[in-house]
Order: sequence, then C-alpha cells, then structure tokens
Amino acid sequence: MSSDNHTPTKDPPDHPSSSSNHHKQPLQPQPQQPLSRYESQKRRDWNTFIQYLKSQNPPLMMSQFDYTHVLSFLRYLDQFGKTKVHHQACVFFGQPDPPGPCTCPLKQAWGSLDALIGRLRAAYEEHGGGSPDTNPFANGSIRVHLREVRESQAKARGIPYRKKKRRKIKNDVVVVKKDVANSSTSNKPSTT
Repeated sequence: MSSDNHTPTKDPPDHPSSSSNHHKQPLQPQPQQPLSRYESQKRRDWNTFIQYLKSQNPPLMMSQFDYTHVLSFLRYLDQFGKTKVHHQACVFFGQPDPPGPCTCPLKQAWGSLDALIGRLRAAYEEHGGGSPDTNPFANGSIRVHLREVRESQAKARGIPYRKKKRRKIKNDVVVVKKDVANSSTSNKPSTT
C-alpha cells in the first residue's frame, strides 16, 4: 500500500483542520477572574467542613448531615481558637485585660464563628443543598448556640456585646452636607 491511499481522519477538537474549519476561530480558554477574598474563604471553609464530615466514623456525605453535625464542627474548631475564655472559677473571669497568665482554654471567637456560619450557609446553597428553609447552617439551634457563645465570651472577658446600630448612608451624606454648609464653627457631622 502506498501512502497516497491514506484514509482521512478527523482532527481533534482542539486542532481544527485548516481545510474544513478555516472560517472558525479556535476556542481559547478565557482567563478566570481571581476569586474575591470572601469567595476564596467560603470555598476554603466549605472544603474544611466536607473534610470534617469525611473524617467522621462512619464518614458522612453532604446529603446525610444535619445541624447536630454543624454544632459538633463548631465545637471541634475551638481547639484551633486564639481567644482566651476564662472559666467562672478563674481569678481573671470578667476582666478584659488580665494582668497575668492563666490555664483557661483558647476558643474560637464568637465573631469568627458567626462569619463562618454565614459563609457556610451560602456555600451550602451554592452546592445544591436545597432551599434556605432546610439549610442546616440556618437552623435555629445554630443561632441559639452562637448567642450562647457570644454571651459567655462577653461575660468571661468582661466586655459586654453591643450591637452596632445601622446608619442610613443616604441620609448621613445629606446631613453631613447640610452641617458642613450651614455651620462655620464645627466641621463635625451630626449623629442623628
């Protein structure tokens, strides 16, 4: 057989034939935009939670876990915490800046846990977890646990938690403009 009787073959999709596809442009992979800090943290948190589920005995699938597993995950994370939470029997209980060291445990700060649950709640829905009503991260028991952690940490550290008041940006901008325009003695915006 000679090489003149060569049977034509199809070109692979990423190498278009110059004769059959000369009008088409080759598909170029579009560069992905880098993830935002929030998105990358959410992905990292989700992967950590899935690893935690897989480490359980027996390993759990995403479809098998509920809010009790979320609570145990939050308790598991305490071992990696950096916030000193004094026991009631500790001499430094209720002091914001203790003068010396103690043996009280380090735990995850309430704000960190609250932000983590928010990211995991969003990640759960993105990964096909179902409706927000059935989201284990949005369960009432999780909110109760976070409230208890917040209150116990506030008491143990002697720092009361005060909810920040939301300010309406639109109205503040108008008020600031009025104050600056109408007052020559003070450059401070009013806090109404």
